[in-house]
Amino acid sequence: MVRFFARHLQLGKRFTSSSILPAAFPSCKLKPTAVLTTHNRSIRTPSDEVGRAHHASNRKEQTSNHTPTLFQKIISREIPADIIYEDKQCLAFRDVNPVSPVHFLVIPIKPIPQISSCDKSDQALLGHLMYVAQSLAKKESAMDEGYRIVINNGKHGAQSVYHLHIHVMGGRQMTWPPG
Repeated sequence: MVRFFARHLQLGKRFTSSSILPAAFPSCKLKPTAVLTTHNRSIRTPSDEVGRAHHASNRKEQTSNHTPTLFQKIISREIPADIIYEDKQCLAFRDVNPVSPVHFLVIPIKPIPQISSCDKSDQALLGHLMYVAQSLAKKESAMDEGYRIVINNGKHGAQSVYHLHIHVMGGRQMTWPPG
């Protein structure tokens, strides 16, 4: 059964536990937030990301600007991460909950809550983040056929950590539309 899901995920097919699963596997009780396995990596389905974003949005409104985010704790090494790149302006690391065989994040060292809070002085930094994202993607052989770059912004954009971050995902056929 895991091979079925992994194969469909690699092919970019969409499925939900309420539509395809009952017909294909009548006894299957897979939840929408299930973890799939492919290429020896676990891949979380994105269905729970919206809930996380709503929760994060409520937390953002309740906490002060002095509370460090998860990503600030990764930058300061309070929380471990699989760091793949670092310079004076940014840090890149593998996502702990990947949604594709290759999934990493590029974040600025400067604490910018979200893309909509950037100003003109952040132009060069934003360009640098995109340049780092594409140069790291070039080094991933699984991304030779292409990849997706995503920036979530705010509650409706499913932003779950209020520190600007770029998702770089690949290693399989992406579907469209994404959301």
